[in-house]
Amino acid sequence: QVQLVESGGGLVQAGGSLRLSCAASGRTVSSYAMGWFRQAPGKEREFVAAVTWAGSTYHADSVKGRFGISRDNAKNTVYLQMNSLRAEDTAVYYCAARWRLHSTQAGEYTYWGQGTQVTVSL
Repeated sequence: QVQLVESGGGLVQAGGSLRLSCAASGRTVSSYAMGWFRQAPGKEREFVAAVTWAGSTYHADSVKGRFGISRDNAKNTVYLQMNSLRAEDTAVYYCAARWRLHSTQAGEYTYWGQGTQVTVSL
């Protein structure tokens, strides 16, 4: 079993930055693909970014050039650096893990964190 705990969310003004962290426990996640998803009120959960076990990264078009996913296997932690935040980035952000290969589909991830709220004010 893998437990995931997100942190780093909060309230930020448009144009600002936040860094989310996802700390894993239970087992090492170095062989797992890790993903970030988000869900705004009344909307479906959507893919934000993912990093494979080998370190390749993928980002949704809506966040390319503004967000960056990274992982530190020594700390068993994944990060999401979010810059140039916009009001439409407001959502609960979730960390997820699946074995080896990444996916942009939430249903293909095995483990999930509880989420962290990000609110971007105008």
